[in-house]
Amino acid sequence: MSSVPCSPPVQNGRLIGVISGAMRGGGASGTRASLEGSSSRDAMSVLERDAIIAGIGSSRIGRRLGVSALELTEAASRAAIADAGLTPADIDGVATMGDTPPEEACQQLGIAAGWHGGGFDTGGLLSPVMSAFWAVAAGRARHVLVYRTVQMVGGSILPPDPANAPRRSERGPDRGQSFSMDWAGPLLTMHAYSAANWVAMHCRRHMYLYGTTKEQLGWLAVTSRRHAGLNPQAAYRDPMTLDDYLAARPISDPLGLLDCDVPVDGSIAVVVSHVSHQADCPNPAVRVHAIGGSPGHGGWDQRPDYPKMASTDAAAQLWSRSDLRPADVDFAQLYDGFTFLAFAWLEALGLCADGEAGPFVDGGDRIALDGPLPLNTYGGQLSAGRMHGYWVVHEAVLQLRGQAGDRQVARHDVAAVAAGGGPIAGCMLLTR
Repeated sequence: MSSVPCSPPVQNGRLIGVISGAMRGGGASGTRASLEGSSSRDAMSVLERDAIIAGIGSSRIGRRLGVSALELTEAASRAAIADAGLTPADIDGVATMGDTPPEEACQQLGIAAGWHGGGFDTGGLLSPVMSAFWAVAAGRARHVLVYRTVQMVGGSILPPDPANAPRRSERGPDRGQSFSMDWAGPLLTMHAYSAANWVAMHCRRHMYLYGTTKEQLGWLAVTSRRHAGLNPQAAYRDPMTLDDYLAARPISDPLGLLDCDVPVDGSIAVVVSHVSHQADCPNPAVRVHAIGGSPGHGGWDQRPDYPKMASTDAAAQLWSRSDLRPADVDFAQLYDGFTFLAFAWLEALGLCADGEAGPFVDGGDRIALDGPLPLNTYGGQLSAGRMHGYWVVHEAVLQLRGQAGDRQVARHDVAAVAAGGGPIAGCMLLTR
C-alpha cells in the first residue's frame, strides 16, 4: 500500500519551502486579494495548494439507522463523485479511516484505485484528507475519494485493566492501521478510562486558571443546537435552553450529558482533485490554503503547558504555512466531541486569546450565524452527530460555496477547519 505523508516535509528540523515568519501583516488587509492570485503561491512553496476539494457527499445520518456500513459508504461516495462532475472510473485514489475497508468500497463502486491512503498520521482524524491533498499535489493520483463511515458503538476503545495500558496499541478505525496508545498509561493508572474523564481534567484546569464557567460551556451547546435546527440531517433539532443544558445529568465533572457529542450512523465523503480540475467542476471548487498537524507529543496530561493539547502544535504548523492571519477567518468548523475541545481549538488557532474562549462564547452572539465568527454552523457533533471531524469538512465546503441554505453565513471566503483533541490534532484553512 503506497501513501503520501500528510505532514509537511522536514529537513534539519525546518519545514521545507516554508518562509520563516510567514504570518506577516496586521490582519485582513492585503491578504484576501492574494487568495485567487499568484502572490501567495510565489511567496511560499506549500504543496497542498495544488489540491482542491472538488466534490462532497453524505449518506443518511441518524441514530440506529439499521443500514450497513457498506451501504452508507456507497451512498456518500457516489454523491461526492457526482458532485465533482466525475464517474467512479475517474477515481484513481482512495483514502479512509472508516468502517468500510477500501477494497470493499472500491469493488462496490467500480473503482480501480492505484493509490491508497488512510489511518492515523500527524493529521489525526483528518490524516486521510491531508494525505489525499499531498497525493494529488505530488502526482500520485488525480482524483482521490476520501470517506469516513461510522456506526453507533458503546464503551471505550481502551482496556479496563490499567496493567495492560503501558505500550498498548489498538487497531485503528480502518481495521488495518495501528496507532500507539502509550500516552494512555498514566491516565489509566488513575482509573480514568474514558475520553470524557481526560477532557474533564483539562476543562477543570482551564476553569481554575482562567475562570471559565459551566454556563460558558453551555452557550456553545445551546448555540450549536440552534444551528442544528436549520440542518435537516442533524440528530437533535429541538430547541435547547441554557437551563436544559445545566439540568443534564453529570458525566465526568464538570462535563454533563449535553457537553458530549451524539453517536450516529452515517458516512461523509469528499473528492480531492488536482487544481487543474477546477475549471471542470460543476460546483465551485474549494481551495486548500494550508494544513497543520501534530504527532501528539506529551499525551493528554504530560505537556508543560497543560491544559494545552496537540491542537496548539497543529495550529502553529498551520499558520507557519500560511500568509493569512486568524483575523482573516470568516467562520470556523471545530471539533466538539466535548464542548471544551472547541474551546481549546478557538484558543489554539488564535481565534481568541489564551483563556478567553469562555468570554468569547458567552451569550452565543459572537458564534451565531450572524456573529463575527460563526461556529459549527451545521450543529456540531454536539447536536448534529459524531462524524469524527468529517462533517466539519462537508459543512465548510457548503458554506464556502454559498450553498448552506438557511444557515448560510454572509462572509464566507476563509474557513478554519479542525478535528481532534488531546494528542490527536489536525487543522486546515480552506478558501473559495
